[in-house]
Amino acid sequence: MVSVLRALASVRLTVVGMLLLACGSVLSYGNPEAVSIWVLVVPLAFLALNLSSAIITNPRIHRRKGLLVFHSSLLGIVLLAAIGRLTYLDAHLEIINGATFDAQSLLDLKAGPLHSGRLSDVEFIQGRYTVDYRPGMSRGATRSYLQVPDGEGGWREQVVGDDTPLVVNGYRFYTSFHKGFSPIVVWTPNNGQPEVGTIHMPPYPLFDYRQANRWTPPQGEEIKFWLRLNTGISQDSAWVLDGQRATGVLVVDSGEQRVELQPGETVVLSGGELRYQSLTTWMGYKVFYDPTIHWLFFVSVLGVLGLSYHYWTKVSMNSVAGVNRRSLDEPGQNPTDRSRNGGAFRSAQDVVKL
Repeated sequence: MVSVLRALASVRLTVVGMLLLACGSVLSYGNPEAVSIWVLVVPLAFLALNLSSAIITNPRIHRRKGLLVFHSSLLGIVLLAAIGRLTYLDAHLEIINGATFDAQSLLDLKAGPLHSGRLSDVEFIQGRYTVDYRPGMSRGATRSYLQVPDGEGGWREQVVGDDTPLVVNGYRFYTSFHKGFSPIVVWTPNNGQPEVGTIHMPPYPLFDYRQANRWTPPQGEEIKFWLRLNTGISQDSAWVLDGQRATGVLVVDSGEQRVELQPGETVVLSGGELRYQSLTTWMGYKVFYDPTIHWLFFVSVLGVLGLSYHYWTKVSMNSVAGVNRRSLDEPGQNPTDRSRNGGAFRSAQDVVKL
């Protein structure tokens, strides 16, 4: 059994595991759908086996407290990284002002095979947001105002941003650079009931001059929309993107008709009537879940402390050995003088061994 563990603890196997992990990291960069999660999990498990075998069989590790703590922490990091990839969730969300979060609305959803979080229990209502821009269209702080449950049957406001997430049940919601505007329209088909909908426009100001979309209503022809916005955008000075201060003219193009609508105006089209009710905004979020991130931090700090303790004790021992060597070179303490002291001093080699 010991010989098997020593073989598994080989440094050559460590190099093989590191190469496999590097290849897996390259293949899984960006979480492509075509790449299996196992390209990372298998190398991590292999390295964990290699490292645990080294801890057991190498006396230099398990007989020195600092090194033992460091290598045990390193083993914990490898295992936690593998567990994190098996249980993670990564997705995007686009939600309009006033809407309640719906777990079914997540986009580009990717999750580990062992993910079992309670995403359906997440609840919040999207509110307004503001984004600071510096001269040259450099994006600054994003402040998204959410309504979250206060635990007493009511709601409280919480502000989130790019580095200040909303954390619910381990799920972390970070604002992203994807955000924009959505005209709210009411479509009333001939001899039918009115239907309210939103026209989701491309991200703004990334696509400032491409605020266009299209929709085919029931019992009607395809409608092309273009939104002409007035947000106070500036390339040369600082400005704030605030949906409540923005206005927009909705250009409607259907068949041979092309009209410009202000909020509250209506146009009769083939198959029904379209009313431009108001202009609202939508915010994009990056949704992330990993139950191991706090444990990774704790284990990493523990590993740094273990390695620091190891080097501190090593330096201390070397300092003591250096003092003992110097004492042998003092008058009366050299080998020829040892007889004068009754043989009280040993050789320098013996002192170092002490």
